[in-house]
Amino acid sequence: MTLAAAWFAVAATAGGIHAGGHGHDESAIGQPGQAAKVSRTVQVEMADTMRFTPANFAVQQGETIRFVVKNSGQLKHEFVLGTAKELKDHYEVMKKFPGMEHADANMLSVAPGQTGEVIWQFSKAGPVDFACLQPGHFDAGMKGLIKVAADKASRNDMTQGEIRKIDKDAKKITIKHGEIRNLEMPPMTMVFQVRDPALLEKAQAGDKVQFKAVMDSGALVVTDLQPVR
Repeated sequence: MTLAAAWFAVAATAGGIHAGGHGHDESAIGQPGQAAKVSRTVQVEMADTMRFTPANFAVQQGETIRFVVKNSGQLKHEFVLGTAKELKDHYEVMKKFPGMEHADANMLSVAPGQTGEVIWQFSKAGPVDFACLQPGHFDAGMKGLIKVAADKASRNDMTQGEIRKIDKDAKKITIKHGEIRNLEMPPMTMVFQVRDPALLEKAQAGDKVQFKAVMDSGALVVTDLQPVR
């Protein structure tokens, strides 16, 4: 089996192919941005200490960000946006095929001393992870987090609640909540399905949250979930 055929088989098993050959649910973290709509530029440095600088920052929902990514080290590094699960799964594939070159809108490979750009629109509020997926780098902690804050209109449409239980296998969450106005539902404790399992990755019982829920094919479905600080 050729390397290309082997990669295709692994990617297909992992759950789909997208441009450049990697499975990816773009709606979970946003979408490729347009240069004309860039609202600001964020400088990111990658070093052989296996760290990003900065490793944590915040953006607003709807913003289009130009990431100018500089590799200040002597090793090849990457800047890859994704959900925590997606990055972990992708890293396992990278360990099998370390020579792969990335060419998707949410990822960038940068040679030593070089600089590259990623333009990304953060259309959905919530956490977006990024990492270097070069073998050994991810395990060494070369990761970061972008906190995408919900826009004002979105926050006003959300319901306050407290998580009582999470069932990741069933993709369900139990929330004690206030009135859900769009569903005309009074305050109570309900079990909801979640549209995107990534919403449950960093949530836990006892967390105070704000969320959106809709009725979809007869089921109550949470479509957005944000921590209340």
